[in-house]
Amino acid sequence: MNVVLFEPEIPWNTGSVGRTCVAAGAVLHLIEPLGFQVTSREIRRSGLDYWARLRLVRHENLEAFLASLPPDPSVLVFTTKASRSFRQAPYRRDSYLLFGKESSGLPERVLSRFRDRLFRIPVGRDVRSLNLSVAAAVAVYEGLGRLGADPA
Repeated sequence: MNVVLFEPEIPWNTGSVGRTCVAAGAVLHLIEPLGFQVTSREIRRSGLDYWARLRLVRHENLEAFLASLPPDPSVLVFTTKASRSFRQAPYRRDSYLLFGKESSGLPERVLSRFRDRLFRIPVGRDVRSLNLSVAAAVAVYEGLGRLGADPA
């Protein structure tokens, strides 16, 4: 499975997502520009000693990420703007779970490109959304659970 962060801004969130990826056996893709340096102390602290074991792929921009996708990719987009629950997402072992940046989510051009692949993680009325790192963990482990695949 692959976790894709579109222009992440907060190093602690990305570090935590990286740690989740190592734990789950997933690959982390970062679409630039980033709001921090990947070598920053904060990201290493959040990822702890797991960061060195992370399978990390960086993409110069969205177009570079899209060009890197295999034929017929399973791209599942997680956004508060979706109407379908993440429990309806058609996970595959090679899925790319795409998340937007912390401050503004995904731009309309991304949402419209993948309009038939948008999913939300439901939250209570008093909460706007989950933290990026929490949302990524929820989505990854939902996918693994549905596939009957525990991390190796």
